[in-house]
Amino acid sequence: MDATPLPPALRGDKRSLSREAAAEIQALNGARPIAFTFQLIYAWGVIAAAIAAALYLDQAWATILAIVIIATRHNVLGLLVHEQTHLLGYRGRFGDLIVNLFAGYPLLVLTVENYAQVHLAHHRDYFGDRDPDFIRKSGPEWSFPKSKRELLSIFLSDLVGINTIRLIRGKRVAVDNSAFVRRYRTPSWVRPLYFVVLATVLTYMGWWTVYIIYWLLPLMTISQVIVRWGAICEHIYNLPGATVVESTPLIILSWWERLILPNLNFAMHSYHHYFPGVSFICLPKVHEIFVREGLVDSDNVFYGYGSYFKYITQSDHIDR
Repeated sequence: MDATPLPPALRGDKRSLSREAAAEIQALNGARPIAFTFQLIYAWGVIAAAIAAALYLDQAWATILAIVIIATRHNVLGLLVHEQTHLLGYRGRFGDLIVNLFAGYPLLVLTVENYAQVHLAHHRDYFGDRDPDFIRKSGPEWSFPKSKRELLSIFLSDLVGINTIRLIRGKRVAVDNSAFVRRYRTPSWVRPLYFVVLATVLTYMGWWTVYIIYWLLPLMTISQVIVRWGAICEHIYNLPGATVVESTPLIILSWWERLILPNLNFAMHSYHHYFPGVSFICLPKVHEIFVREGLVDSDNVFYGYGSYFKYITQSDHIDR
């Protein structure tokens, strides 16, 4: 089943920019370790505060709220792994190691090295027969539009863990992408040692129950719903050979949406594909430049998650 191409939100790509605008964006290239570190520390701070508050209050509603909040920060940690894949967090010998220890390994199945194999191939072979991300997300489950009931049913399957194992397996490398081997690979012994140390600390401190309730439970349930929604907002799949503008929505979020479900400007995903060397913190500036250059069709921009949800769950894609 083929999906319906998106109405183009951008009237051109990087080749359509003026020389001055192209130079401005070129100057934005490169790692932003301060912004990256702030997001990493802030995510862990929110997680710690949510757990501490839930334990102190000792109420069911506080536990549920903490689980939801922690799941949103799981998503941030995953997005930071994505940033590091493009070397937009830390550069140098220990960059990948730091991100693995504080963002990848805590999510159990994610490492910078493995994610790079899939994600960088997605950039290179965008929506082609060697794009592992496109291949994994082909089929009716990823075709839009679909009814609200169908989409909510998929979310429910993620929430109760039915799709968790399949989603995890789908992150494995499907093709040989040896071209994306990291220059400074984390030694293979670090990851098992990490889990040994983690298990030892949890056992010694008697924190296994806290870990299961406030880490594993959200990771296997609500986090999967958030990851699914993020992927849906990233691209419309089942469009073989589609261009970025045909398959990638431009979603401008309100301040409260960014607060409740932070996504490090991932909703501006077209710009990331055009300029993968630009950090998440600089993508709003790229958008400003495209607006100034007259390259944004505001009628086809989605303002808020609600607008995009309405678009993908209706049969007629003319009115939003």
